[in-house]
Amino acid sequence: MKLALLGCGLLGGSAAAAWRRAGAAATVTGFDRDADAVRRGVALGMIDTAAGSLAEAVAGADCVLLATPVGAMPALLDALAPHLRDGAIVSDVGSTKEGIVDAARAALGAKFARFVPAHPIAGAESHGIENATSELFDGRWVIVTPTAETAIDALRRIEAAWTACGAAVERMDAREHDRIFAAVSHLPHLAAFALMRAVAAGADGARCLQFAGGGFRDFTRIAASDPTMWRDVALANREALGRELAAYRTELDALQAALDHADGAALQRMFEDASRVRRGMRFGAFGRNEVEDGRDE
Repeated sequence: MKLALLGCGLLGGSAAAAWRRAGAAATVTGFDRDADAVRRGVALGMIDTAAGSLAEAVAGADCVLLATPVGAMPALLDALAPHLRDGAIVSDVGSTKEGIVDAARAALGAKFARFVPAHPIAGAESHGIENATSELFDGRWVIVTPTAETAIDALRRIEAAWTACGAAVERMDAREHDRIFAAVSHLPHLAAFALMRAVAAGADGARCLQFAGGGFRDFTRIAASDPTMWRDVALANREALGRELAAYRTELDALQAALDHADGAALQRMFEDASRVRRGMRFGAFGRNEVEDGRDE
């Protein structure tokens, strides 16, 4: 399969490398508004050919994979639509799905049936194609959100590509996807950004950060993620994310009330509830338990 990669960052580069390793892509043509990113991808062996334009990248491709920030995808879909060959598949790796599906429907017209929305549940706080790895998706979920119009052969081909990369594929509705990931991905990123800002902006911020330990490190690790990507995700999923922020604020208010009233029993109850749920969780597509004891992870 000839793959056109639009967006040559961490996820795009990792997808190209993983698809090549798995045999899902025979050749990869890359395009990015940052030409240096494409050149680095070629030098790293993740990309075969650097395209000079979007039209050049898309022409003749069997599959076009969008790996830009989600805010750039609607315009990108508009721009690529005239250059798609008949039968070509279009997919993406965006962290939100409902808005992208709507944009693809509007941009692709009769070719919308060949659009397969996807979201690999993988990433890292480091960004840029130099941090890409073919192993990023091993043991991870890839969520696909097909519509009633999605061509079954296109859907199966994208699912097979991700499965070959070591991922487990799950289908769900785009709205359900955005609701779930507002809670377990988008809200945690906002919380990490907010905590980082709150501590750093304090009167003794620099002094506090000097002595930050494992708990602060683990909680704020994702605050080092790509700001542009997460700005776009937050805006694209703002309704569901707003509801999750309100629920989180309710929990913070309950903690504040317990502290104000020196209510140790309430604190104990809240901490025990959270600890029980967290210890019972399994992470990744194949059920790894990443909490073995009560130590700081």
